[in-house]
Amino acid sequence: MSDTSPTDTLFMPPAHPFDDDKLKEECGVFGVVGLADAANFVALGLHALQHRGQEAGGIVCHDPEQGFNSARRFGYVRDNFTKASLMETLPGPIAIGHVRYSTAGSKGAVIRDVQPFFGEFSMGGAAIAHNGNITNAVALRRELVERGSIFQSSSDSECIIHLMARSLQRNIPERMEDALRRVEGAFSVVAMTRTKMMGVRDPHGVRPLVLGRLGEGWVLSSETCALDIIGAEFIREIEPGEMVVISAEGVESRFPFRPKPSKFCIFEHVYFSRPDSSYGGRSVYETRRQIGVELARENPVDADIVCPVPDSGTPAAIGYSQESGIPYAMGIIRNQYMGRTFIEPTEQIRNMGVRLKLNVNRALIKGKRVVLVDDSVVRGTTTRKVKDMMLDAGAAEVHFRIASPPTAWPCFYGVDTPERENLLAASMTEEEMREHLTVDSLKFISLDGLYRAVGEAKGRDKACPQYCDACFSGEYPVTPSDKVESGFKLQAAE
Repeated sequence: MSDTSPTDTLFMPPAHPFDDDKLKEECGVFGVVGLADAANFVALGLHALQHRGQEAGGIVCHDPEQGFNSARRFGYVRDNFTKASLMETLPGPIAIGHVRYSTAGSKGAVIRDVQPFFGEFSMGGAAIAHNGNITNAVALRRELVERGSIFQSSSDSECIIHLMARSLQRNIPERMEDALRRVEGAFSVVAMTRTKMMGVRDPHGVRPLVLGRLGEGWVLSSETCALDIIGAEFIREIEPGEMVVISAEGVESRFPFRPKPSKFCIFEHVYFSRPDSSYGGRSVYETRRQIGVELARENPVDADIVCPVPDSGTPAAIGYSQESGIPYAMGIIRNQYMGRTFIEPTEQIRNMGVRLKLNVNRALIKGKRVVLVDDSVVRGTTTRKVKDMMLDAGAAEVHFRIASPPTAWPCFYGVDTPERENLLAASMTEEEMREHLTVDSLKFISLDGLYRAVGEAKGRDKACPQYCDACFSGEYPVTPSDKVESGFKLQAAE
């Protein structure tokens, strides 16, 4: 297999201060089989999934004459996979791709950590791209190394390739099933051989994966919005615990794992997914608007205008405005050309912080009592800076309404969150957070309210909640065994 990557290691500039106070958007996967120049469609799909990972991207393809080829690059899809000179090296009717934000392994940008990963087996080559996090990866890696495996990356996802290599099953799909039975945590995997594409979700279905159709070809994607960009028809979601094997004969469905309760990540509805995607037949935009409605019902306030903290707070702010009757206004404008890799050349520029990315509409804000709607509060640093900007612009009062419950626990299923001691809600009550942030009021949607917004009429059934909400509740559907082994304290059972 040829790899057109020009270098092995590159260290990216630090994330912008605004991004440092947000939960990072895991990864995105996309695959196409049965279409000429499949890699071109994959590049378009990855572009639509760019919000899920801006650190790096990669594509692996197969052509009957040229065999397997791959390209891995740092940075945005638009800066790399739109170049004809590169895409011409990725021919063939089958390809898979991945956009990355590192949630496990090295935090420096190292090209060998960029997916998809490829392996040669006795029955042919295979590549995999993984969204999620393997919570027993440390133990698996230790075992595999002791048995002679040689790892090329620091990524937890590479464990799957090594487990497949050691499997005694007769073909690659069966080896993948065998490997994934050893894996704990969250995984949505898109994989390929020379002629087949596979898609798998973990038994709890924590991370999303959908199936689409384009002409005679088939598509797998993390979100429905990426189907739209290539004109593919949405067929259905891959079920929790399901594996699909797609070939010239069509789509074969298997269920290789023991059934478990569905625990789809509820934060996909709040923040991670694009608002033009949908899950369970419900648009993410409508869910976020309904979160704002519930937030207004639970936490009313006398104010003059409702403003979103762009961009993820916008649908919830619209819903808050509609339910409360308080006018909606764009009080904060986001600089659309401010990327994560902006190089801040001086200390003076660095100290501008959030102002490089957000700017207050002063003429609108002056003298107003303002409700600011944001998706979450993590460390609280951005919230304080936005509040200061509003006061500098002459706001009379600043009230924050947050479209998720307090984030008090880290995620171990594919989201890069701070250590628990760095999460504001882990050590402070709501009132203590308000005092710390020095805002006029601070209110979060309740967990029951969030569940109502996503369609659970009676709120959260504590006996068996329908979603993974561990970042709010501390109730982890899969024990993060590696973290527990290294000293992480789980919430005590009631």
